[in-house]
Amino acid sequence: MRFPQALWRPGQSQTPKEVTIWCSNDYLGMGGEAKVVEAAIGAAARHGVGAGGTRNISGTHRPIVELEAELADLHGKEAALVFTSGWISNLASISTIAGVLPNCLILSDALNHNSIIEGVRRAGCEKQIWRHNDLVDLEQRLAAAGSERTKLIVFESLYSMDGDIAPVSKIVDLAKKYNALTYVDEVHAVGMYGSRGGGICEREGVMDRVDIIEGTLAKAFGTLGGYIAAKWTIVDAVRSYAPSFIFTTTLPPMIAAGACAAVRHLKVSGEERARHQRIASLTKYSLARAGLPILHNESHIVPLMVRDAEHCKAASDLLLERHAVYVQPINYPTVDIGTERLRITPTPRHTDAQVAALTEALLDVWHVLGLSSGESQLAFGARVACRPSSAEDDCADSRHAATFARERSLV
Repeated sequence: MRFPQALWRPGQSQTPKEVTIWCSNDYLGMGGEAKVVEAAIGAAARHGVGAGGTRNISGTHRPIVELEAELADLHGKEAALVFTSGWISNLASISTIAGVLPNCLILSDALNHNSIIEGVRRAGCEKQIWRHNDLVDLEQRLAAAGSERTKLIVFESLYSMDGDIAPVSKIVDLAKKYNALTYVDEVHAVGMYGSRGGGICEREGVMDRVDIIEGTLAKAFGTLGGYIAAKWTIVDAVRSYAPSFIFTTTLPPMIAAGACAAVRHLKVSGEERARHQRIASLTKYSLARAGLPILHNESHIVPLMVRDAEHCKAASDLLLERHAVYVQPINYPTVDIGTERLRITPTPRHTDAQVAALTEALLDVWHVLGLSSGESQLAFGARVACRPSSAEDDCADSRHAATFARERSLV
């Protein structure tokens, strides 16, 4: 099948049913892009399918060195380092960077991803959780820490559950004012925003002022892996001291080559980003016009609020069984209880007809389940308001970022 179409084999059935995927993280459909596939096949033919070892023991190969050079160039940094996943890149980099800095205070946004939370915890440093996107709270904590103390501000540029975007420029301003380092997770933005796909930081013109940029190869670039880009000294510190880098087998050459082809393509092609923004806007408009309760934001994420775990799963089941539409339910602990949702992710490979079919399917499911329609959560095009948070460490640490997958076979 051709993405976003897939084949579903319900239960033990051997007869597949064609479905449309509306929750993929392959945001631009690059996993099936001809250049990417050809690069991966060519590398597999030349190098085989495995890396053969860790980076320090026979696992450093030409495709991964080329990939790191492309990523460093994408973000305008001296160096980049590739990991086996975005989760590992956050865990390894945050814990290592903060761990080698003397008396480091980590200031982490309250809605940061589980991988960031684990990296902060692993660092063993003092930490403070600042209210989500709250610049006043962040500045108060920075001022209280003093300009002489080493500080690392950790946040995401685009938060994947609500789809809201951080005020990156103002956060960087505060970091410079109070002599703090910045670590920005651009996982849901790289490839998607900026003239070359460098993310929100590129779009806002602050890449050169951010100390460490972290990203993934598994979303807009359509492959697998995570990375950081920063000054050479920072990258070398992580390379030298992070156990989860040192003792992990390298990404295979075929994966690195495919990712490299995707990065190179999206640096020069804005066509995918333009088509994607159009379909994302059309999807939001269509659902909002139908009275479905979407949470509006300025990104490509379309959260459709159900606010009940059982109804959320039931809606997902009905969409698949009655309408051949595949959207996973997002429940606690990925999101707070009472904020359960269907997280819809349009891609440039979806068509206008598929948007219309999705809208009709959702209206039917909402009617069958007796779910609330009414007006959408915010005026169309408005920024999502900063959500209050207790800012308690225990509350933030309880947050997980793994969506529970149901037992369905999609090929």
